[in-house]
Amino acid sequence: MPQQKEKYDITKSIIAQVAGLLIIIPLAPFICRYIPPVMISGFNIDLILSILISILIVRILMALVKPLVLPILLVFLGILGFNQFSGHYGFTNIFNDYKTLTYTNWTVREHKQNDILEAHSNLFENEADKVSRLVKSKIQYNDSVTRNFSVQHSLDYFKEYESKYSMLTRYLSLFKYINNHFNYVPDSQRDEYYASPRETILNGLGGDCDDHSILMASCLMSIGAQCRLVIVENHMYPELYVGNKENFEILQQAIIQLFSDQKINRLYYHESNGDYWINLDYTAHYPGGPYMNDHVKLVIEP
Repeated sequence: MPQQKEKYDITKSIIAQVAGLLIIIPLAPFICRYIPPVMISGFNIDLILSILISILIVRILMALVKPLVLPILLVFLGILGFNQFSGHYGFTNIFNDYKTLTYTNWTVREHKQNDILEAHSNLFENEADKVSRLVKSKIQYNDSVTRNFSVQHSLDYFKEYESKYSMLTRYLSLFKYINNHFNYVPDSQRDEYYASPRETILNGLGGDCDDHSILMASCLMSIGAQCRLVIVENHMYPELYVGNKENFEILQQAIIQLFSDQKINRLYYHESNGDYWINLDYTAHYPGGPYMNDHVKLVIEP
């Protein structure tokens, strides 16, 4: 009998240890959502911190309520299973979080454009001055329709990552909504028409590249972002001001994680004097997608 009891105790201990290990696997990325990005030499270590915190939590559980570790695991898996089918944080999110915070974050490369961008309109010809003045007059981020539209759709996606990325989730949610719903409609062949954001919103998000750029910049600016518009050969696109190198690395991590359904090999951006701007063109399905071309003619900063 003592020998059988000893075997039984050993078996229970092994089961508890395995259950504790299995708790760590989904618990780490779940905790990671609430830890701000921690960057060291260009690498994010917040997942490593989350794993260490998860190990500590499991060790405490093992010390205090070891017999309950297996039931806790089953309850945890049950909650994740329910979330999986109800559209909340589930097994798919866990897989994507591990993928984006480990493998993808180590393989994605930056792609800085080689253009020397000049934002001072007095260096351009009169036609450029006219375009700059017209476009600036259409960027109306204080308009009530634009503001209400922006607030509403900044809450459509990524709310579960708000604790980690703060306002970036709002900007990226708004980008995703506009990107998913904007429809290209060209101007007449004779005239170039610049629509205000209110017009584009009220017409159902239809327009050409300059209408999209004005809409995207105005909407993001209405919730606190800083944007500019870049005119290249036969095209216009918006850029979001990121900040310094550290801010860019955090945004890069957020894009990789929140747009994990996209195949992201590199992020495209401009940098000058330590200030980073990232591409938000409608031709890309994620922020930092490829530019259409590098032939920059004019930069408009509202």
